[in-house]
Amino acid sequence: MTRAEATDMPDDGALKTPDRLRQRASRLLSQLSTRSDRLVNEGLTQADARKWHYAVLASLEDHGPGSQATLSRRTGIYRSDMVGVLNELAERHLVERAPDPDDQRRNIITISTQGRRQLRRLDKVLDDLHDELLAPLSPAERDQFVQLLTRLLDYHARTS
Repeated sequence: MTRAEATDMPDDGALKTPDRLRQRASRLLSQLSTRSDRLVNEGLTQADARKWHYAVLASLEDHGPGSQATLSRRTGIYRSDMVGVLNELAERHLVERAPDPDDQRRNIITISTQGRRQLRRLDKVLDDLHDELLAPLSPAERDQFVQLLTRLLDYHARTS
């Protein structure tokens, strides 16, 4: 039993959270998001990485090289934070910076060979963490859950 679950239990062992709260999708998503973030952050920390490292490496692998501004849009990392993330990745030789031939004021970021290897390692770490997070669900339920979350997120991204 987790600490959060333990605080939700009175002395008689019954849940004390009101049903109307346990039936609110927004509350359930928020609580699951909190647990998911904690699990992922702790797991990536053990792998000497952060979630923004993974986001940048995945973006570069999936969509190719890009400027800092492009990477910021792709990943949702604020431009002001992107410089720090890229500095960390460059120090570890996971990305390479080169002047943009079309605009010498900006750099083009490319994933390195070491970055590709690190991304594969982080994929495995995240696969294991997601197995832990989604343990009560069957493989078909996991796929359906991800599809539903994607549909909700895509809808709200289009309407905002």
